[in-house]
Amino acid sequence: MKPRLIIFDFDGTLCDTRQNIIKAFRATMDVLDLPLRSEAACGATIGLTLRDGFAALYPALSDAEVEHAVATYRRIFAEHREEYMPSLFAGVGDVLAALYRDGYTLAIATSRLTDSLMLFMRAHSIDGYFTYSVGSDSVEHHKPAPEPANKILATLGFEPSEALVVGDMPVDILMAHNAGIRAVGVTYGNATRAELIAAEADYIIDDIRELLPIVEQL
Repeated sequence: MKPRLIIFDFDGTLCDTRQNIIKAFRATMDVLDLPLRSEAACGATIGLTLRDGFAALYPALSDAEVEHAVATYRRIFAEHREEYMPSLFAGVGDVLAALYRDGYTLAIATSRLTDSLMLFMRAHSIDGYFTYSVGSDSVEHHKPAPEPANKILATLGFEPSEALVVGDMPVDILMAHNAGIRAVGVTYGNATRAELIAAEADYIIDDIRELLPIVEQL
């Protein structure tokens, strides 16, 4: 069935936030005197909530210590908000405009907090394209659980067969499939083509502009 709803991930799919996230992780490690983790290790947590990310990086931390690390990260990010402002990937603005113009309903499912998401979206003037957004503070069970996608479907009144998820990480693909939705993996974000294949993405693209012919052909 041709999709009517397209659900996008944000970090690594629409916006190139990788280096800014890694900077904030490294700054948090420095402030809290935590053992330094590699860029690859930090990057591998993108797509998870901050809490799950810190827990993955430092399994020995207590729940309270993880929460303190999350709070420290958010404080650092807020203090350096202008410095950490990410850029859109090439072609994103044009693709969103084309999909919106052609009548597709657009939504976002992200592990980022809603306030942070809206700040970045408004800064790049793309917020008007999206009917609904689900941040990590809007659900109890995060990616790869289907709850973010299911919440969007229920709120907007679509069936899984009418939707398509676009994301850069295996958790995006798994969220989609757990909700019964087809998924497009993008290779220009934070996961490799091999990782997206292993997650069984239905389609894999190297440039966001390749999404348009896929949508048109479905």
